[in-house]
Amino acid sequence: MKKIITLLTLLALLTISCDSVKKKTKETINKGGETIGKTATEFFEGVSEGVDKTLQCELNVSQDLISKGVRTGKFSIENDSEGGENNLLTLYLIFEKDIETILVIKAFDKNKLEIGRTKMKIEGKEGNAGYFDFVFDKRTYIEVKSTITIE
Repeated sequence: MKKIITLLTLLALLTISCDSVKKKTKETINKGGETIGKTATEFFEGVSEGVDKTLQCELNVSQDLISKGVRTGKFSIENDSEGGENNLLTLYLIFEKDIETILVIKAFDKNKLEIGRTKMKIEGKEGNAGYFDFVFDKRTYIEVKSTITIE
């Protein structure tokens, strides 16, 4: 009887010990997974922020437009639906005065060579703002660190 009790005690200790080891192993794996996931997320956020900063173009508004009450907000460069690549400028314009004019938008590459231009008539009322799409020729490719002027 003593042997059976000893054997049962030993089995109980082994079972508890195995469960404890399994639990500890699982906790360690989960903790490692959390750390790896957090690190990967931070890495990819850093990479995308770095790419975003590197790809940003410079936007310059003429003094004439500024004196007429035109300000700019956010802008983006995307592909035109007609088959161009990086040839669509979407620009948020803010109007501090009533205006009706034709804007001339010019794109320059990082070497300051003109690569495209487009024109569009805009109308804005004081206190209003909105997004405007400026489509360049489909052969225009607004590249990394380009400069865009608005006249």
